[in-house]
Amino acid sequence: MNKPVKIKKRKKKLGSYPYLTVVFSITLSLFVIGLFALVFLHGKKLSTLIRENLELHVYLDKNLSEEKMDVLKKELSLRPYVLKKKGKAQIQYISQKEATEKFIKETGEDFSSVLTENPLRPSLVVKISSSYFEENKMKTIAEEVKDMTGVFEVDYPTNLIDTINRNIKIIAVIMLSFSLILLFATYLLINNTIKLALYSQRFLIRSMQLVGAKRSFIQGPFLLHATFQGFFSGIIAAGLLFLLLQYAYREIPELFLLGETKSIAILFGALIAAGILIGLISSFRAVNKYLKMSLDELY
Repeated sequence: MNKPVKIKKRKKKLGSYPYLTVVFSITLSLFVIGLFALVFLHGKKLSTLIRENLELHVYLDKNLSEEKMDVLKKELSLRPYVLKKKGKAQIQYISQKEATEKFIKETGEDFSSVLTENPLRPSLVVKISSSYFEENKMKTIAEEVKDMTGVFEVDYPTNLIDTINRNIKIIAVIMLSFSLILLFATYLLINNTIKLALYSQRFLIRSMQLVGAKRSFIQGPFLLHATFQGFFSGIIAAGLLFLLLQYAYREIPELFLLGETKSIAILFGALIAAGILIGLISSFRAVNKYLKMSLDELY
C-alpha cells in the first residue's frame, strides 16, 4: 500500500510578499512621472531657445568709422543682457551692402536703379539673454543702447515678447498643476499596492509582536525589501525612458537639440531616489498600521 504523500507548506518569512507586483507598480508609476518630466525638460529648453532668438536690431550712423564700430561692439559685448555662448557675445555686424542684398532677396525690388544713395544703414544684430525676455527690461535695454555713440535707432519685436511670455506662463501653470496631481496619484498607487502586498503578512507581524520582537526588528526586513524594490524599479524606469528617448531622437533628430545630458541624468537619479523614498515611506506606514491593530481588527 502506497503511503500518502505529505505536502510541505512553505513557511512565510518576515518581509516576504509578492515582489513582482510591487516592482511593476512602482516601475510603471515612475515611468509615467519620468515621461512627463522629460516632456517638461524639453519644453523648458525650447522656451529658452525661443527667447534666446530674440534679436535687438541696432541701426548705426552712416559712415561710422571702423574704430568707433569696434568700440561700440566692445561696449555692447560687456553688457550682461547680451547673450554669450562659450564666452563669446552674440553680436553680428551687417553692412549696407549686406542689408541691400537681403532687402532685394526678400522683396524682389532693387532700389539702386532708382535711388542714387543707399537708404539702408549698417546695423548690429544683438541676441539678448533669455532672463531679460520681458517688455520692461527690453525697453530699458533699448533706451540704454540708443544713448550709445554711433547708434541711430534701436528696434525689437515688442508684441512678440508679450505673446510668448503669456503663452509660456499659461503652459507652465497647466504643467505644474498636472504634475502635482500626477505625483499625488502616483504616491497613492504605490502606497496602496504595498499595503495590499503587506496584507498577507499581517498575522506574521502580529505573531512577531506577541513573542516580544521589537518594532525595529519587525520593520527591518520590510524596509530593506522596500529599498531594493524602489532601487530596481527606478533603474528599470530610467532604462525604459532612456530607450524611449533614444528612439525619439532617432525618429526626430531636432529633439536632440532640446536635450540636456546633465538634466536628464539628474532626472534618472531622482527617479531612483523617488522609488526608494516612496517605497520606504509606504512600507513603514503599512507595517506600523498592522502593528497598531488589535487581533480582531486584523480579521
